[in-house]
Amino acid sequence: MDRIARLASQKAVVIFSKSSCCMSHAIKRLFYEHGVSPMIIELDENSRGREMELALIRLGCSPSVPAVFIGGRFVGNANAVLTLQVNGSLKKMLKDAGAIWL
Repeated sequence: MDRIARLASQKAVVIFSKSSCCMSHAIKRLFYEHGVSPMIIELDENSRGREMELALIRLGCSPSVPAVFIGGRFVGNANAVLTLQVNGSLKKMLKDAGAIWL
């Protein structure tokens, strides 16, 4: 869990993902379209990926990916991020975290 927290605080937006996950791909694309350059951690390409995946599940992320952190705070999975996008609060969160300037 400490490793997750340390990684999540390294950049304004951090996404734990799997390279083969279509929802992870969609969420990454959403952030890119907002002009965000997130830190991406591909769990299936990381030697400690399984350990991190279990920590994300303990944190409450189900399914485990994508798991999104904004400003070092756990936001949630794809459903949570898409809800924020639809209700208009994602952009404000990204501004507050310093991920975008507009």
